[in-house]
Amino acid sequence: MIQNPILKGFNPDPSILRVGDDYYIATSTFEWYPGVQLHHSKDLVNWRVIGYALDRQSQLDLKGIEASGGVWAPCLSYDDDAKLFYLIYTIMRSTNGNFFDLDNYVVTASDIAGPWSDRTYLNSSGFDPSLFHDDDGRKWLLNLEWDNRPGYEHPGSIVIQEYDPERRELIGYPVSIFRGATDMGCLEAPHIYKRNGYYYMMAAEGGTGFGHGVTIARSESLFGPYESDPCNPIITSAKEINLNRRGVDDYLKPYQYNPESILQKSGHGSLVETAAGEPYIAHLTARPLASNQRSMLGRETAIQRCEWTEDGWLRLASGGQRAELTVPPPLLAPAPWETEPSREHFDSGEWNVHLNSLRVPLSEDWVSLSARSGYMRLRGRESLFSLHEQSLIARRLQSVHAIAETCVEFEPDNFHETAGLTLFYDQNMFYYLRIYYSESLGSKCLGILYADNGVRLQESRMPIADWDRVYLRAVIEAEELRFCGSPDGEEWTQIGPVLDASKCSDEYSKYGHFTGAFIGVCCQDSYRKRKHADFDYFEYKEL
Repeated sequence: MIQNPILKGFNPDPSILRVGDDYYIATSTFEWYPGVQLHHSKDLVNWRVIGYALDRQSQLDLKGIEASGGVWAPCLSYDDDAKLFYLIYTIMRSTNGNFFDLDNYVVTASDIAGPWSDRTYLNSSGFDPSLFHDDDGRKWLLNLEWDNRPGYEHPGSIVIQEYDPERRELIGYPVSIFRGATDMGCLEAPHIYKRNGYYYMMAAEGGTGFGHGVTIARSESLFGPYESDPCNPIITSAKEINLNRRGVDDYLKPYQYNPESILQKSGHGSLVETAAGEPYIAHLTARPLASNQRSMLGRETAIQRCEWTEDGWLRLASGGQRAELTVPPPLLAPAPWETEPSREHFDSGEWNVHLNSLRVPLSEDWVSLSARSGYMRLRGRESLFSLHEQSLIARRLQSVHAIAETCVEFEPDNFHETAGLTLFYDQNMFYYLRIYYSESLGSKCLGILYADNGVRLQESRMPIADWDRVYLRAVIEAEELRFCGSPDGEEWTQIGPVLDASKCSDEYSKYGHFTGAFIGVCCQDSYRKRKHADFDYFEYKEL
């Protein structure tokens, strides 16, 4: 059976694609670098991360972008005649004033593993772009046209414009073709598929919160009008279906939390069919804690088996509309991947595919695997509150029962210099077990610094003057976070009180953010940006 979610921990907005016998999913990465995480499967059951499409400054510039900005909703497609992968994506630069300043781009590659081309600018009228390859060879760009005018229906409509692959530019003029299949509001994520003479418009409606859903409509003409499926939404976890909320801006909709479903926020779908014609929809979902409905792992990716009805509509094979935890697999041979080691020793000279930085690419001027053999060296830069140049290396939290551990050699000379282990949601919400120098104690110390919805707080401190190597550990058990320190990796001391890890979530954020928690290591030096910390290993284990 397929066990959902198939992509755990902050893997939202899936775009799924089959090329031959291989299946690929691209997911949003927002302010994290590299951009657009790519996943591979042979059987739709077993998945692994194979890399990223946007790995250099010429494709992706994120410095200064607010949390939950950056790369939104990539669309992965393939031109079988040209043997070319296409990736369309948004860089959301600002949502201030409800104006949504953004740019949409396209990159291409002959191999999913890259290299991907430099980006080509498309438009800036709205987000969630996708590329439809019609069977006559023409290509069409779709996106939500954002409407910022007061008194108008929000968020807008789906517009279409032809894309010329030879000139690498849009031609003609955009045309509005779809305003939603329901009155759920928050229309987004358009994808068009062609089958048996119909153009099918799959979209997301209801907002990317607890009211989310996948809707579908069809037309005999690419430009519509589109007829709504009488059973819309075809996938949702919402408590109530089809509330008349068109135009309402509240995306989270906590009143739509459904206690009968483990998978929540199910929406933003993407369709794939096996070579044998078995349809599946990959979609966004979340697994909030039952105790407080907070989604520490962010929005994840699940998949549902579907079937076509005799009258040409798509339905869940399980019946009804609710996303299911277990799903029958397709008629494909099982293809599991090798189990990945939990500890990264930093001795291969290659970057672990699960490790990411914030907003800026990895560069030898601030992070190095070669400066000291068997170690990752981080040179301190800006604080964890910064939107520009942090020296932070982290991975997705993929379970609410996990342990992260590291060993660091670091000798701070003044209070400007810190290094350690962090559970990080964004610059407004994080917990940081740090090594720093205390002038009042006259000693190197361990202590906790954290941000609680933008408010800086500190908790506990312990002198560690005689610790040459400092072992740090974070233990997460549902909403409980415990930090520990050790001089030898054997005898551990809890640092500070039990902390509320569930605050690192969309639901706790007062800023309307929607990403997911990361856990990793960092180093700061706000005085000269020269002090470095050497990390011997980083380990992440799920309990």
